[in-house]
Amino acid sequence: MKNRGLRRFIVTYRLPLAAAMLALGFLLGFEVTWWIAWIPFLAAILMVTAHYLLGPMTLIQGYIEEGDMEGAQKLMNSVKYPDLLYKPIRSSYYMLRANFSSIGDDLDKAEADLRKGLATGMPEKEYEGTAYLQLGAIAYKKGNTKEAYEHLRHAVKIGLPDADNSATAYLQMSSICIQRRDFKSAKIYFNKAKSFKATNPQVVEQIKEMQKYIARIPG
Repeated sequence: MKNRGLRRFIVTYRLPLAAAMLALGFLLGFEVTWWIAWIPFLAAILMVTAHYLLGPMTLIQGYIEEGDMEGAQKLMNSVKYPDLLYKPIRSSYYMLRANFSSIGDDLDKAEADLRKGLATGMPEKEYEGTAYLQLGAIAYKKGNTKEAYEHLRHAVKIGLPDADNSATAYLQMSSICIQRRDFKSAKIYFNKAKSFKATNPQVVEQIKEMQKYIARIPG
């Protein structure tokens, strides 16, 4: 906890600390020697660079792992210029912000952030697949099943990080096919979802519920 507190203090107050380092550098330069002054000057440059290129993302991940979502969101809101973040950091930032917007049921903002993250470029294909999975889920909630289906197909084509996400994508595609009365495709997608052997309780329950419906479909 002490380490996290110190890290948070340094990350939160990088700019004031950088200003203090600059002042110290000038003081050392004028009062002692400029040969030593470069040390606080360098520290100030590194702090300013880290503030704008990295932001508080390392701290945010720690808060999320500890389940402190409120603390994580406060840190997310402290980023004033996300477009200045280093590209891989920026894409992660937009993905996380989209997740918070989805939790708050702000689907339009979540969709906009996911698209920004994709435009920035995802560090790995699995993250790109997850973004399209989320876009598919958002489109489905909005009632746009055509767009949802396209995003979901793109997600599974790119690849998803784990069995739970893969099963979720195929379940949603199966549900869309049922709405279209394309029962043959619905069964294929449902069997594909089952094959991933999901472990997430919510996904497992969805498979059980879908199984009841699929069993009533003739053919």
